[in-house]
Amino acid sequence: MRPSSPDAPSSPNEAERGSAVVEFTFLSLLLMVPLVYFIITMGQLQGGSFAVVGAADQAAKVFIAQPDAAAGRAAAEQAVLLALADHGHSAADARVETTCAPADCMAAGSAVTVTVHLTVPLPFVPFSEVLDLNAGQLSASATQLVGRFR
Repeated sequence: MRPSSPDAPSSPNEAERGSAVVEFTFLSLLLMVPLVYFIITMGQLQGGSFAVVGAADQAAKVFIAQPDAAAGRAAAEQAVLLALADHGHSAADARVETTCAPADCMAAGSAVTVTVHLTVPLPFVPFSEVLDLNAGQLSASATQLVGRFR
């Protein structure tokens, strides 16, 4: 029989002591990082959906308050940019479309529809513009009627 050294484990179970903590920490990090990233991405999409709905609504209201269609389009685009900036989204990721039915946007009873499209990039991706990686494409529309009395 060999003499045992003071550093050698006295039983096979003692050699495994502490490895459960290491395994738990490693696996929890491995599972929690994607879960947290998913939650952040869903939050970005939810914030983007609030942004496009609010931007479309405000743009349609601002459009019909202007004296002519050109001023209405300019004011609607400014309203969209302001609403998106309030929610932390870039103007470069947004697009605005304005349609009128009938074609004369400022005639009484005309329906002015503003549609806002927003591309939500993936969070924490450094080259998302170059790689074209997006979390989603969002859009919202709002319609306002031009009143009879202005």
